Amino acid sequence: MADDSFQGFHLTALDARRYDFGSALRGYDRARVDQFRDQVAEELERLSRANQELDQKARNFHEQLKSFRDRDKALNEALVSAQQLRGEIREQAEREAQLIVREAQANADKLLQGVREDLRRAEDEVQTLWRTRRSYLAQLRHHLERQLTELNAAESEPVPDFATPRTTEAVRNEPSVLQAIRELPSRPLAPTPSWLDAVEDET
Repeated sequence: MADDSFQGFHLTALDARRYDFGSALRGYDRARVDQFRDQVAEELERLSRANQELDQKARNFHEQLKSFRDRDKALNEALVSAQQLRGEIREQAEREAQLIVREAQANADKLLQGVREDLRRAEDEVQTLWRTRRSYLAQLRHHLERQLTELNAAESEPVPDFATPRTTEAVRNEPSVLQAIRELPSRPLAPTPSWLDAVEDET
């Protein structure tokens, strides 16, 4: 059991070198005691230096640990901020995406409505052109039939007999060239469009 008088005892290298063991009859070898005292002092100095180095390292480790903890805290705070920012950015992006989709849908509906109106107008124009074509073909047919009738009538006229003298009454009853021109249709025949010729060929 250790003596209570040594509790709190602190021995330095200088204390070991200066300690006086005294002298007594039949005591220890003084040279060996001095040698041992020097060895103890050197060991105490070594241990003191090692202790100081360990204390310095411990302080450095504590500072590094404190720095690591501060960095870890900063990183955690940055991570939390980044997560919050990411959530806000995601929500904002979703809102913007929904807005863009709605605007695109509205524009698409508007464009589709315009295309439908253009299509209806085009269909109306085609129907109008088709009715105009049919009317023109009917007029053309009527005029051609009339011309054909006149041609048939002209072909059926007898050849005039110039050997037989004609009476004045017969000459008077014969139609003159001027009268024949006057009896031509008063409405001129409109020129046939090139596209109508192609359509007529198809029919």
